[in-house]
Amino acid sequence: MRLVGPRPPLEREVVVYSKYDMQRLIVKPGCTGPWQVSGRNNVSFAEMVDLDLHYNQNMSLWTDFKIIVKTIVIMIHPNSAY
Repeated sequence: MRLVGPRPPLEREVVVYSKYDMQRLIVKPGCTGPWQVSGRNNVSFAEMVDLDLHYNQNMSLWTDFKIIVKTIVIMIHPNSAY
């Protein structure tokens, strides 16, 4: 597991993934990631997959740094997490 990466899926979720959805599993999961800082429960599954795939294609230290900073901000001022 990485510090930043896609949300780790549950086994029961992966069973119903399409080939497109499976692409999000190419990168090791992270403790925080694009979904966690982008609205969380207000983001649909399809939007979460798109966020993860965009992250996978644009991974960099700078991107990780921005997600970490956003995570800290959300810890202070929570978004739609519950």
